[in-house]
Amino acid sequence: MCEQDQFERDRLEYEARGLVTRRQFGVLLGAGVSMMLPRAANAVTVTGSDVSITTPDGTCDAFFVHPATGQAPAVLVWPDIFGLRPAFRDMGKRLAESGYAVLVVNPFYRVKKAPTAEQGGATPIDQVRPLAQGLNEATHMTDARAFIAWLDQQKPVARSRKVGTQGYCMGGPMAFRTAAAVPDRVGAVASFHGGGLATTAPNSPHLQAAATKAQFLIAVAENDDKRNPTEKDTLRETFTKANLPAEIEVYAAAHGWCPPDSRVYNEPLAEKAWARLLALYAKALA
Repeated sequence: MCEQDQFERDRLEYEARGLVTRRQFGVLLGAGVSMMLPRAANAVTVTGSDVSITTPDGTCDAFFVHPATGQAPAVLVWPDIFGLRPAFRDMGKRLAESGYAVLVVNPFYRVKKAPTAEQGGATPIDQVRPLAQGLNEATHMTDARAFIAWLDQQKPVARSRKVGTQGYCMGGPMAFRTAAAVPDRVGAVASFHGGGLATTAPNSPHLQAAATKAQFLIAVAENDDKRNPTEKDTLRETFTKANLPAEIEVYAAAHGWCPPDSRVYNEPLAEKAWARLLALYAKALA
């Protein structure tokens, strides 16, 4: 999706329907002000730091956060088009409090260090679209291998456990391709309002992911489903044929509803999606 005019029309529609909450967070989080997400149940103490990861194309800046003691399954987080920012750092920290070693990356490191969107999720799409257009299947796969290799070298990571990966918006296809890039390591894939998951191309993300052994959670935005109503059916058919567990659900929310700094953030449905994510990881990363 991610067309500026359509994005704005959707925002106005979902505001009118009462399906947008706390949209003021966009400006605050974009400015670097951390806002409190609901605390994880039985939250553990975590520690986090900025890290640099060497890839074949350069050095990626990222945020690594994990339980302060012991080892935990690794999770690779692909942000949406607005990139690595306070909202995603907070989401990574919250996931770590649930017992995971979480790496949140800056997918645009080749051209710009984070933050890549000055106003977070409230940044005009036209300002960040060129960054997304510089990425492709090759960069997705190359980065996925480098990031998971880095995770496997970290002491807090339980290498005997499968890796999880989750993506938002443009990060959805990246999460799918992570499973394809490192099929023996990835046990769970989650996509939240992901775009371009199933295309007619022979290298479509859904076809690549279907050749893996992962379990899937695909949370679809209502307006994305209206614009592409057959995609969910294609995904279901593909994963059923591959005999891969896949939970696919359309949420009554607008594209972008999960990050807390989004202009269309829907807290109740974001919390539902988050709960389904934790359920996926609990069974697939055991």
